[in-house]
Amino acid sequence: MKHIIAIDGPAAAGKSTVAKKLAADLGYTYIDTGAMYRAVALACLDRGIPLADEKCCGEIAASCHIALKPVAEGCLVMLDGEDVTEKIRIPLIAQGASKVSAIPAVRQALVAKQRQMAEDCNVVVEGRDIGTIVFPEADCKIFLSASLEKRAARRYEEFKKKGNDIPLADVTAEMAERDERDSCRDHSPLKQAEDAVYLDSSNLTLAQVVAFVKKQMTGEK
Repeated sequence: MKHIIAIDGPAAAGKSTVAKKLAADLGYTYIDTGAMYRAVALACLDRGIPLADEKCCGEIAASCHIALKPVAEGCLVMLDGEDVTEKIRIPLIAQGASKVSAIPAVRQALVAKQRQMAEDCNVVVEGRDIGTIVFPEADCKIFLSASLEKRAARRYEEFKKKGNDIPLADVTAEMAERDERDSCRDHSPLKQAEDAVYLDSSNLTLAQVVAFVKKQMTGEK
């Protein structure tokens, strides 16, 4: 029987890094749902479709082909056969992903794709509604968070490494805006599943967070 580890939480809480490490350690498939929403945002913007156009964005989400190809550092994101792994990591697309993810038709299309990806394998899935909507039957559910200041600092450093020298104050403001949008949207808002275990990663190392999740998988306290 397949096993599902669901990791939810706000932006820059460390979900992707933890999920990648867990998948590598356990031999599971890593599913980055956030990358899928970013891919849809990129597809819409490339076609000149306003992200407020719910009908067109939903059609793009349903028709585009998104594949996550495993590699040593996580996964390559393929959009209609093109490697968009780096393209989707810019601030514009991050904000776009938060906007399209609030569209019910987009979420419906991508949830179907995510469930299909997990049909025949053990998976580590991270996002914002994994334990509540996508895989409510997940074997292990973690809600990973951190302070806004810590998360903004992490994202700021990520941007700097990629040559995007955005002021920390701007990164913090954009992240606060995204938190509000993700948590208050009508369809599949970001929230902790009732049976998820909460973990604040503000002052924890990657190794500590991964060890904590593994203990939850085995029922250790």
